[in-house]
Amino acid sequence: MKPAVSQVLNEMRALGRAEVNDGRARFGILATAAFGLTTPQIRTIGRRLGKNQALAEELWETGVHEARILASLVGDPAAIRPATMDRWARDFQSWDVCDACSYNLFDRTPKAWFQVARFAKSEREFVRRAAFAMIAGLAMHDKAAPDQAFVDAFPLIERHAFDNRNFVRKAVNWGLRGIGKRNAGLRPAALECAARIRQQDTPSARWIAAGALRELRARGGKEVPPEC
Repeated sequence: MKPAVSQVLNEMRALGRAEVNDGRARFGILATAAFGLTTPQIRTIGRRLGKNQALAEELWETGVHEARILASLVGDPAAIRPATMDRWARDFQSWDVCDACSYNLFDRTPKAWFQVARFAKSEREFVRRAAFAMIAGLAMHDKAAPDQAFVDAFPLIERHAFDNRNFVRKAVNWGLRGIGKRNAGLRPAALECAARIRQQDTPSARWIAAGALRELRARGGKEVPPEC
């Protein structure tokens, strides 16, 4: 049985704290409607609710910041439609909601690579960011994907390395690093991609290349989403 969205919202509202909302601004997160829940609190609720695409869509429509992050956790990768992914992406107003959807849900759908290509074409900052956050998610989560799928993503990464918008360039860097850390076979190819990006010699390209080269040349390291 699908729980009533009002019940979920009441639970979240009761857990919220004003200081959590106050702290978000330090990380560049602006939310017009938010309860003040931490990520662990949202994840706990998500695990209890399980996958429920209908509930996810109702949560999204509330417009509440944490409810939209929760929607990314209870959304069903097998059930969400590309049109719904498009609609949610157009609603992105902060990097954390963008990354939650991209890394928790969109990258696990059958249409993930199709959506990567579409989102990258968008001029909207957070929609384009979603494309490269999805690449990072695919590199981490899609264990069955062949290496060639990620090699084929390098031209897209190089094409958008010019984008100097903070939330885009950091996601481009994240996607490139994610591919390089996927396995030992992809690391040299990612390093070569970073070297080609450096040759573009734009401020954004130099920043992306420097970060990727530094991290991929280092031994080990666990890939985690950037707090940016």
